[in-house]
Amino acid sequence: MDHVDPPLSAPPRRMRRFVLLCLAILAVASGAFAVRKPLMMSAPVCLAGRWHGCIDTFNGVVLMTLVTLPLAMLVVWALARRRRATGATSAWRMSLAEVGMVHGTAPFLWMTMMPGAGAGMAPARVSLVPLRDLLMMGTLGIAGNLLVFAALGFFAPMRFAALASVPRILALGAGCSVLVETAQYALRLDRVSSVDDVLVNATGAALAALASRRWWRTTAVAPSDSPSERSSENSSEGPMEGMPEGTGPKPTTRAG
Repeated sequence: MDHVDPPLSAPPRRMRRFVLLCLAILAVASGAFAVRKPLMMSAPVCLAGRWHGCIDTFNGVVLMTLVTLPLAMLVVWALARRRRATGATSAWRMSLAEVGMVHGTAPFLWMTMMPGAGAGMAPARVSLVPLRDLLMMGTLGIAGNLLVFAALGFFAPMRFAALASVPRILALGAGCSVLVETAQYALRLDRVSSVDDVLVNATGAALAALASRRWWRTTAVAPSDSPSERSSENSSEGPMEGMPEGTGPKPTTRAG
């Protein structure tokens, strides 16, 4: 009689999470190593507490984002632990998505709202011709605009089932970008409010959403599944169940 080996079991869920976490840390470390020289130029200024030369420069903002990454992971752990204590499902995914949206988007918003040299004096400028400013951005400019709402596009479908759609993420990225460009124009930050920025920002959000499609939250909790409604249904239906036949309320008849 031939002996058939049992199929190999899938790796445990904890091991997969550990591997993904290690890969994420490795990716961040590799990116930091690749740009270590410009980041180290801002390190002395930031460590000295001279925020004027730290948080108002691109290198300084990127450096502070990487430095605060352990704090963001600590917040993820605290939120996940609180959710697991209440019995919530997908506690780690939801907590990571919430913190990731904020920590990955806020630094880029800060950089896009940095005023130029002629802020408050230069007239507000706007460019409404599509693709006219795209060639003037350069490779770094296009990459930066793609990353502005990339974290929002990556994590929003993981947190909200209503946003688990590429067209909706595309609309969300475009709407947020329009708000940023409008603020730049209204505040006269010596920046050009361009329609190309909106197009590239929205494209970056959509591409990031496609990258996280495997972990999208596609099912929402139905209203009838809440504990309060289940208890109310049980209380209203409970007395009728198990009642002997003929003991229930009898219909009334009218005389004549």
